Amino acid sequence: MLSGQPQRPCAADWDAVVERLRTAESVALACHVGPDGDALGSMLALGLALRALGKQVVASWGGEPFEVPTSYGSLPGLDLLVPATRFPAAPELLVTLDTGSADRLGSLADRVQTAGCCVVVDHHASNTCFGGLNLVDRDAAATAVLVAELVDRLGLPLTQELAAPLYTGLITDTGMFRYAATTPSVHHLAARLLATGIRHDLIARVIYDTAPFDYVRLLGAACGRSSLEVDAAGGLGLVWTTVPAEDLVAAKLGLADVEGLIDVLRTAQEAEVAVVLKGDPVEGGWKVSLRSKGSIDVGALCTALGGGGHRFAAGFSTDAEPDQVLARLREDLRSAPHLPG
Repeated sequence: MLSGQPQRPCAADWDAVVERLRTAESVALACHVGPDGDALGSMLALGLALRALGKQVVASWGGEPFEVPTSYGSLPGLDLLVPATRFPAAPELLVTLDTGSADRLGSLADRVQTAGCCVVVDHHASNTCFGGLNLVDRDAAATAVLVAELVDRLGLPLTQELAAPLYTGLITDTGMFRYAATTPSVHHLAARLLATGIRHDLIARVIYDTAPFDYVRLLGAACGRSSLEVDAAGGLGLVWTTVPAEDLVAAKLGLADVEGLIDVLRTAQEAEVAVVLKGDPVEGGWKVSLRSKGSIDVGALCTALGGGGHRFAAGFSTDAEPDQVLARLREDLRSAPHLPG
């Protein structure tokens, strides 16, 4: 958590955001570049809720390619999406979802200044509270949890249409309820979502158990070149691998398609920390993802490197070469404080 910023929103914060959403005639929603399940699911769910209230709604993100990952291609509300080039230049009301800082909005970052009002809805510990109104709950398991609360406070029924993207956000940011952020309230929300009749089994299957064969081959190659350093991270261990941009291009895959690779790598029992460096075929450089099993705060480490995220799942972007990145990470992990078990 950033110094001086509250851990959770107060009642006045909720009331102010709900009032803004009620009174706005048009709302523009934006999430971070390369949206994951929580970013996209939260944005679509809020967009559908606002449309049900009669608002004019558009949603987008400011990065290329502007393509919805296959895993999320059946979600309700995709018709709300517009390319960044068609996003309002000066929205009446801008709401950002699952975005820790304005720069993570990519080419839409300037809308924070041009919008009549900017509302930030997020749960990242590294969130900079860059909005005029900030609904940031650093204890929440997912941004979808906050959007579900907004739906309730707006007095809308929890329909299947809203539940599907909310469930997507919930399961992706809790790792199918395996991560430490999963609380009794998370399971209670999941029960409410399932009670609408959504096919949760199909949602999970598409996200976690469906991939093109080229991904399977790429996964094998990435795991084959992985390295284990048992003495790294103060003796807790580090496992890492790379996915060059040319491999993604050859497999006709994007960065979003290989998000799950790190979850395979982190299963190595000898390593506390897993790292995947993914070459960016569009913008160049590398996208670096980190996961911790609970003893090291990788979120704080990534924030210091210009990125951000959660305590146990975070990342950053860099133009440095992989050997330079790994040298820096080894040094930072050597001195990183160990969290209580």
